[in-house]
Amino acid sequence: MRVTVAPPTRGFLSHTTRERELIAHRILCRAVRSIVAARIAIATVFATHVLAVAVGIVAATSGNALAVEQRDAVVGASRSSAITIADRSGDHVQAALLDAGSNLVAGASSTVVGISVVGVYPLVAYRGWIGGIVVLDATHESRLNDPVSALYYLVTILLQLIPYSISGGLGVRLGVGAWRQIRSPSGNEWLGLPRDRLIDALCGYAVIAPLFLVASLFEFLVRV
Repeated sequence: MRVTVAPPTRGFLSHTTRERELIAHRILCRAVRSIVAARIAIATVFATHVLAVAVGIVAATSGNALAVEQRDAVVGASRSSAITIADRSGDHVQAALLDAGSNLVAGASSTVVGISVVGVYPLVAYRGWIGGIVVLDATHESRLNDPVSALYYLVTILLQLIPYSISGGLGVRLGVGAWRQIRSPSGNEWLGLPRDRLIDALCGYAVIAPLFLVASLFEFLVRV
């Protein structure tokens, strides 16, 4: 006996699509709420980033030997990366996607380290320092000397710092919640982490991931 299975009707597909849209909307709303709830932690991480970038810029443009040497080492090491190879071959979109993926992994590490609360700040300070010292171009001239180059550099840095700061700030908020959980256990936890804040941090990547993508697309597709 043959059993004929009718194809899904348009109404069924529409219903499934609506459910997916509803789920996506809920995740996005929770992501935004989690970012708002972590605004103080995010602000402190962002401020640390900005301060470290400023220190790096001042050190590099003033000719500090350590800053210039480290700048050359960082740029030299990046020349053999898949990102640089794709960029130099003319595949700027692939370079941007690889860069966004790399930044996303680094952002996730900031969230994990942020659970320790204080541990994330040295990490973001170092990241900001690197962002600052690369203000020097291949000839060791400051990118800030040219208005167009300066605008490109500063916008690129800002676009990267925003998702990095959010990822680190969400980790700090999760870590603060974990310390509170130790002092006043509520039972609503997973591996010692408050379940609600953990879900908030995960949902936050619905915003973080697109921001990293935008930053990378700007960096590799906008040329000055």
